[in-house]
Amino acid sequence: MVGRIIETEACVAEGALWLATREPRFAEALELTGPLPLRRRDGGFHNLLGAIVSQQVSVAAADAIWRRMEAAGMTRAEAVATATEEALRACGLSRQKVRYAQALAAAGIDFDALRGLPDEDVVGTLVALPGIGRWTAEIYAMFSLGRADVFAPADLALQESARLLFGLEARPSEKALRAMASDWSPWRAVAARLLWAYYRVAKDREGIR
Repeated sequence: MVGRIIETEACVAEGALWLATREPRFAEALELTGPLPLRRRDGGFHNLLGAIVSQQVSVAAADAIWRRMEAAGMTRAEAVATATEEALRACGLSRQKVRYAQALAAAGIDFDALRGLPDEDVVGTLVALPGIGRWTAEIYAMFSLGRADVFAPADLALQESARLLFGLEARPSEKALRAMASDWSPWRAVAARLLWAYYRVAKDREGIR
């Protein structure tokens, strides 16, 4: 069963109010961040490719690589599938990410069908592809499918933001943060938006593209 879908800023505001009502630290964070961004993207190949590009690099580096890929016309499946490794490497992709990008281009995913799948089935479908782990799949589900109750606890910015906001001695592990986030259901994707926004305030830099 597909749950709540975040479509508008009003959806995000509803989730933020729900979180702030139940967790005083979220209320304090919202005072600092102001209204949270929608962060909705069109689904499809180019957005999942963008998530692969963002893996394990800074936001600034991912933005720079993506701009080069756009300039080279390398954000469509057909172009990536037929590109040489040298052409993709020239955009800034590592050899490993070239392989992941071309495997994605060849996979023939039915992106429209993903919209009708439950959250875990979306994640399961995507992680079956080379180079797509839970983080990438969860980011796609949150931003491109608008899933309201998906979280990405492997994200380092979320871990650091949770450490700061909740006064933890160290960054929580992926497992620990996933357990923490269970209390934020059914608005875990809004909790992620709030933690990213708080990270930007606390660190003066973006934690997510």
